[in-house]
Amino acid sequence: MFITLEGIDGSGKTFHIPSLVEYLREKGYTVYPTREPSGTLIGDQIRKIVLDLKNAQLNHHAETLLFLAARAQFVEEINELLKSGKKYIVISDRFADSTIAYQGYGHKQDLDVIRALNQYAANNLKPDLTILFNLDPEIGLKRKTELNRIDAYSLEFHRRVHDGYLELAKNEPGRWAIIDASQSRENVQAALRKVILERIHAQEDASPLK
Repeated sequence: MFITLEGIDGSGKTFHIPSLVEYLREKGYTVYPTREPSGTLIGDQIRKIVLDLKNAQLNHHAETLLFLAARAQFVEEINELLKSGKKYIVISDRFADSTIAYQGYGHKQDLDVIRALNQYAANNLKPDLTILFNLDPEIGLKRKTELNRIDAYSLEFHRRVHDGYLELAKNEPGRWAIIDASQSRENVQAALRKVILERIHAQEDASPLK
């Protein structure tokens, strides 16, 4: 399975992944946590470029293409895991939906172009489940102790990103699940585990090997 976690900055995705991975491993699953843009040596270098506050002059189109370049490298390595024959559960902190939300809705770039570029970079890889950590952008930004270049965009930008995520989830409800990220950490983690286990069990029940 390929599971992605999405949401505005400060929504808590990154915080919850270690506990989630530990929980699933205790359940006997082979879990591979990763993140975007990163997860590869090349992706790590691109991450430094696109998030560094010193690179404020980076234009929106260049930003988009850098994220897509990191994704193309990321996908090649993730596909190796998913096609290895082992029952991996890959959990990624962000994936292609981030580009649609941030560069498409946030920067108001052409959504059809972004989707086409996304499809090319992702080589048709699509998550089995995407979980949206839904949180008011103003609250999310206040949670951040250190801002990166994208965090530093206007609140209006982050509101467009937030609304874009909700639109994506609305248009593809079978793939998306929404968690209220304003809850306590314990409740968010419990909701996250419940959603993922339900999807894992549903996929196991539908397996032709049963």
